[in-house]
Amino acid sequence: MDLVDKLVALDIDVLGIKDMAGVLKPHAATLLIGAIRKKYPDLPIHVHTHDSAGTGVASMVACAKAGADAVDAATDSLSGMTSQPSINAILASLEGSDLDPGLNPAHVRALDTYWQQLRLLYSPFEAHLAGPDPEVYEHEIPGGQLTNMMFQAAQLGLGSQWTETKKAYEQANDLLGDIVKVTPTSKVVGDLAQFMVSNKLSPQDVVDRANELDFPGSVYEFLEGMMGQPYGGFPEPLRSKALRNRRKFDKRPGLYLDPVDFKKVRAELTQKWGHVTECDIASYLMYPKVFDDYKKFGQKYGDLSVLPTRYFLSAPQIGEEFHVELEQGKVLILKLLAVGPLSENTGQREVFYEMNGEVRQVTVDDNKASVENVSRLKADPGDSSQVGAPMAGVLVELRVHEGSEVKKGDPLAVLSAMKMVSFLLPQM
Repeated sequence: MDLVDKLVALDIDVLGIKDMAGVLKPHAATLLIGAIRKKYPDLPIHVHTHDSAGTGVASMVACAKAGADAVDAATDSLSGMTSQPSINAILASLEGSDLDPGLNPAHVRALDTYWQQLRLLYSPFEAHLAGPDPEVYEHEIPGGQLTNMMFQAAQLGLGSQWTETKKAYEQANDLLGDIVKVTPTSKVVGDLAQFMVSNKLSPQDVVDRANELDFPGSVYEFLEGMMGQPYGGFPEPLRSKALRNRRKFDKRPGLYLDPVDFKKVRAELTQKWGHVTECDIASYLMYPKVFDDYKKFGQKYGDLSVLPTRYFLSAPQIGEEFHVELEQGKVLILKLLAVGPLSENTGQREVFYEMNGEVRQVTVDDNKASVENVSRLKADPGDSSQVGAPMAGVLVELRVHEGSEVKKGDPLAVLSAMKMVSFLLPQM
């Protein structure tokens, strides 16, 4: 209520309550919304939640009865679990009451037939969740992050340790001060959790060894204050031990940034990538590495927007034929014929296909296979010349060369996987 008072004092138009993980239970919703409505009878209240625990419909109905003006829902075929609760389930729960929104359920279902079909296009990204996860009340992983983390864990070779990863997320959140977990801070907690699982670190290990561990980049950015000042302050002594001699911001980080020279940035990007748009410049300034990766992808593969969505996201079946319209009147008829064995030396495969009736062959990288192979490799603890990598990934930068003198804590190399960066350290 103190926070609501501060927001109202700012003359807000609408009070938004964002329940990122779906941890707002029905009784708590009644208490929260009821207390706000009693003190501010004319303040519009909008509640957003996720249905990870399976209680989203009940919680949103409780919010409505307690005085909320709007609650978020999802079309039926895209609802439930890590998404928002079903709109038709909420309509049915309010039907016949004075809170009935008056929407025609038949019309709402008719609109959903479009989304049913659209979801099939994105089937390669399905998380295949079996049902609600009431454990969300413990780990508090946001709905928008939970399925991403499952995919990310598999890419990092931690797919079989998902239970440990969820527990580590809870521990990482406590270590960081029980922070508000919404982009980008949710990523900080997720990165630290996967770092702990990859390196078999307990919460006490993280605190005790903070002055020698090289944490993911997002963790340093959070502790420096690059994401603002967290409610309740930074965790100590973890912050000071982890940052060592790094900077600390005690105010809005934007105050410390140098002004951007947009003309200079445009010139640099134009020289590197050719013609750039205003959107390109803004994207680069906010996410320089992601933007560069995107442009490199485009240079390697060309314009893939012409591919049907399904075949952009996943490979066709052997013998399956599909069409690609490069431009009006110019159509390629493609059919996958065979996929050759993996070359262990290059991580590539030969792929045979037909294009407009002619047999073609192309060599492609098998990224999934390379991740699986890397994750199997283990450093020999008895060989001092070998250092185990904390995660499977890509070597971004080598910090040493033959003959270099290193001591414990010196970074040897920088690894990257799924936007998570880690350092390779010598064990002495």
